[in-house]
Amino acid sequence: MIDDYRSLAVFVAIADTGSLSAAGRRLKLSTSVISHHLSRLEERQGVTLFFRSTRSLSLTPEGQIALEPARRMVAAGEEALDAIHAENEEPVGALRVAMPAFGEQSKLHQALWGFAQMHPMVAISLQCSDTPTDLVKDGYDLAIRLGTLRNSSLKNRRIADFERTLVASPAYLSTRDPIVAPQDLEAHDFIAVTQLTSTMTLNKAEQSVTVAPVNTRIEVNTVNAAKAAVLSGLGIWHLPRSEIEQEVTRGELVRVLPDWELPTLGIYAVWPDIGPQKALTRRLIDHFIAHRSDLML
Repeated sequence: MIDDYRSLAVFVAIADTGSLSAAGRRLKLSTSVISHHLSRLEERQGVTLFFRSTRSLSLTPEGQIALEPARRMVAAGEEALDAIHAENEEPVGALRVAMPAFGEQSKLHQALWGFAQMHPMVAISLQCSDTPTDLVKDGYDLAIRLGTLRNSSLKNRRIADFERTLVASPAYLSTRDPIVAPQDLEAHDFIAVTQLTSTMTLNKAEQSVTVAPVNTRIEVNTVNAAKAAVLSGLGIWHLPRSEIEQEVTRGELVRVLPDWELPTLGIYAVWPDIGPQKALTRRLIDHFIAHRSDLML
């Protein structure tokens, strides 16, 4: 029976992530071990749980019937483990976290390292990328995301605010027409970040102007690359305020339209909605909330 419970947990991981390899990453098992558990479960129960093709898996009718009870079993097990550790003053366990690649010296990252220092019995696996991660498929407990969240099956909580500043290099501005109003931006070159919309809204007192850049010279897929392109005099872009404070102070970057502001965005903790939240994940979110005033980017 214990083998069946273990195999059912593997079955749930496969169904949630969509592949044997992704389930293996979540459970930290090899693909061959995942395949073994699934095959043994199907053999013992005399059913096929997944339709298999070279590119995808889909649940059979028997698999659909089994999935929700199996999920409840896994959730009950996780709840039991959380209950065991709930009264422990020192938390124990592992967290898999995804955060933006830029700002690795930021207070946001510092808060995570502070959590790790406070709780030496907690193991943390961190992936840094400016491209959103599939939390369910890749087995993450928590991700930090910036901006406006798209509708998704993920749960979320806003943990801090995120401010941006429109900047360019003095070398770029010295060779172009002056920018005195938002409309002047239409004649200028912009840097684009692949996963972010280029359209921006600028606010001043009661005024609000939406600008859609026409001339995109450089497109990159990370905020760090966008910053490097702006510093090289290749165009204008809005960057996290905390990332450019030193360059602005040294005169390497100049604020464009300093009387106008970009809307403040959110910094969100997001996590999969596939069962009860791990107590350890809740503790990390509470830690971020406790340091909310320090997390502004």
